[in-house]
Amino acid sequence: MMISSSDEDFSYQMNAPGGCTFQHHCMVSSSYIQQGGWDYVVLQEQSQLPSFPEDQFMQESYPYAESLCSMIRDYNSDAKIVFYMTWGRKNGDQQNCPYYPPLCTYQGMDSLLNLRYMMMAEDNHASVSPVGTVWHYIRDHYPDLELYQSDESHPSYLGSYIAACCFYTILTGRNPRDITWNGALDENTASIAKYATKTVVFDSLWKWTFDTDTVINDSTAINEFTLSDCIISLYPNPAKNTIHVAISENAIVSSISIADMEGNIVYDHSGVALSKECLNLFDIDISFLKVGNYILSVYSNSNRTSKVFTIIR
Repeated sequence: MMISSSDEDFSYQMNAPGGCTFQHHCMVSSSYIQQGGWDYVVLQEQSQLPSFPEDQFMQESYPYAESLCSMIRDYNSDAKIVFYMTWGRKNGDQQNCPYYPPLCTYQGMDSLLNLRYMMMAEDNHASVSPVGTVWHYIRDHYPDLELYQSDESHPSYLGSYIAACCFYTILTGRNPRDITWNGALDENTASIAKYATKTVVFDSLWKWTFDTDTVINDSTAINEFTLSDCIISLYPNPAKNTIHVAISENAIVSSISIADMEGNIVYDHSGVALSKECLNLFDIDISFLKVGNYILSVYSNSNRTSKVFTIIR
């Protein structure tokens, strides 16, 4: 209804059995993928699995995300892949809390989901529909609005409406405040949902797309990515108090910035010092930043490339 209320011509199919994992989708969704002709394919993992301990995630989820992305591109060469970033449960995952303490709170579970979906999107040169990040914004700024059903996991009507706003923005590239359909929401609540999506998603569309020039190597502590013809290395990742950015000599870099996962710029360095060639090594003090995930962006004229990195203590 949201997209059809605009002038977009849109049709879709969905295969979303309850509790289905990426491993299961490799079997049950293959026929949908292999029929070809898709412009976009949205991938959503089982709601808890991406927040599980890293070894478990890397064994039970990550390889199957890669397999699905490969299958999609084999049969749909022009399709854009979008990962559906879900949200932490209202009061954490109490079922698995005794086995993995980071899941005991909303904050812990949500941060892990954010990290893992960004990782899967970046490593597979895909995009993210950051529904969980918009939910986080709503929880912080409008705590009286209810995003959850009574099970504290599934979305309320408002939560689903926000998810639709996110996908509208990611798939069309349009400002969600232009949406005219409010569904069953009152005007004020719908306006809040659209404003939050604009603030988090539309105002930073570049942050949610990794399908262009990002190349990473997660097998070592040095992550390399590219900008035009130059090679940029970020290390270590994860980092504690300092990150090192090494840039090949053929680069002309105009600025380097760091943003948090809500798009707020927390570090910016631009000007004469970065406008010369042969910027071999640039050290950035990150000791003032909190533990969490951040996005390093390197700019050269109108070009940009980004890398997600993690701060630990």
